[in-house]
Amino acid sequence: MVNVGHTADPIVTRLVEEDKVPWYKKRNMRIMYVWLFLCCMGVEMTSGFDSQLINTLQFAQPFHKYMGGGRKNAKDEYAVEPGLLGFVNSCYQLGSIFAIPIAPWFAEKYGRRWSIMLGSLIMVVGALLQGFAQHVGMYIVARMILGMGILFCIISGSALIGELGYPKERAVLTSMFNSSYFIGQILASAIALGTTDIKSDWAWRLPSLLQICPSLLQICTVFLLPESPRFLVSKDREEEAAAILVKYHAEGDPNSLMVQAEIAQIRETIRVEMELSKQSWLDLIRTAAMRRRVLITAFIGLFTQLSGNTLLSYYSSVLFSMMGYTTTYAKTRINLANACWSFLTATTAALIITRFPRRRMFMTSALLMCTVFIAMTVSLERLQAAEDAGVKNKAAGISALFWYFAYSPTYNIGNNALTYTYLIEIWPYAMRSRGIGTQQIFGKLAGFFSTNVNSIALDAIKWRYLAIYCGWIFFEFCIVYTIYPETYNRTLEELAFLFEDNSLNEKTTAAVEKRINLGEAEGNTTEGHVTDIYEAKQPKDLV
Repeated sequence: MVNVGHTADPIVTRLVEEDKVPWYKKRNMRIMYVWLFLCCMGVEMTSGFDSQLINTLQFAQPFHKYMGGGRKNAKDEYAVEPGLLGFVNSCYQLGSIFAIPIAPWFAEKYGRRWSIMLGSLIMVVGALLQGFAQHVGMYIVARMILGMGILFCIISGSALIGELGYPKERAVLTSMFNSSYFIGQILASAIALGTTDIKSDWAWRLPSLLQICPSLLQICTVFLLPESPRFLVSKDREEEAAAILVKYHAEGDPNSLMVQAEIAQIRETIRVEMELSKQSWLDLIRTAAMRRRVLITAFIGLFTQLSGNTLLSYYSSVLFSMMGYTTTYAKTRINLANACWSFLTATTAALIITRFPRRRMFMTSALLMCTVFIAMTVSLERLQAAEDAGVKNKAAGISALFWYFAYSPTYNIGNNALTYTYLIEIWPYAMRSRGIGTQQIFGKLAGFFSTNVNSIALDAIKWRYLAIYCGWIFFEFCIVYTIYPETYNRTLEELAFLFEDNSLNEKTTAAVEKRINLGEAEGNTTEGHVTDIYEAKQPKDLV
């Protein structure tokens, strides 16, 4: 029997279920969600823009001529050497790896908002250097700087969404975080329609400079958001945290029993976490429970980058050529269509998938991805066989393109929609930044490896390389079934001690019950601590 962990008594979850008013009818919450979308969702727009930017630049001959030093391939076209192209693509991940020791510490010390601000400023510098690069070395360094900045934003942006979101919508919000990746992809793909045919270096300089836009959006909106209440509680600023929860989760009602229970749950859970944690990287391996979290998180990081998505995202130009679509006109338009399709499927998945148990959707995703890759591999093999025989096989080309598009929904229902939702759920607050950082370590290492290897392997063994992914994705299914716990339909505090001794869950449950019983004894009017805090904060703007 698979051990899926144990959770605390879902007291707050039951109170949330009694709230039947939708979020869009709550003014304060509605405004907060707008800023969350523009700021935190903008983080993943940057990632999506980058992946599609470096992909679409490969459609432009001036990019190959400039970065490849005038090198030409067998077809007498300018082409960056495969090994160098792989490194240009992967140095973005390399920059993120360098930032991993610093980013979680900064987020825990200075808060989620300042971490997003710092990361955005770093990316502005990187985008400017990238657009005005004077040689390939400068371009690589600029991409590494961009990679460093995005890590600060991803760690704090994903955490802030989960920690500010109302429990009823939290899972959808964190799932939407990853779907916004495709907005960046669409923008980069659309820009490529107008820049690819430019004959000068502005064919690649202009799109590279435009990568600055999502970061500017984050800089303009980050301080319109409140700070994470959990961060404030961890810094003994409980009054500010309570006022934020009252304003955004209870629409200014300090007598809300749900918010009182939420505050009690957060306070007690973080107190116990801080007692158990020294807030160092060594805590990740100190206990069996933490080691299991690290193992699961490592696999999440690997699976998000080694499921074939980097191959399809960064090297679509090569794959389209293998399918028989060789013109720039065809490639750019197929690419844009796929970006739009991916956004549609990702958003649909984010809105629907969180209604289902997490393990079930991860396993379903893995099986469907494996099926799609098997079909795509067979289609490309038939195309190669036809080419070797000197004939054309249009049916195989159409089939390969169909399965290329079919991959997106299969990936999105698991690794895309649930990655940050699941990470935020399995990691307690005290170690959440380092937990997401751990996922980024393995994700960026996997991305660095795969984007380097993909270019060389596709050039060397063609369609056979996709067969390797078929076996790997089936391995993903086995790992999910074996070690992933179920986290469905619980608040973050109810999941805080998922793998620890159940007495810790009982301790936090007792604190929440005490707060609720006190509230009921007072006739649910609570003229006490929470009310005093909220009224004291009213003269100030908490945003």
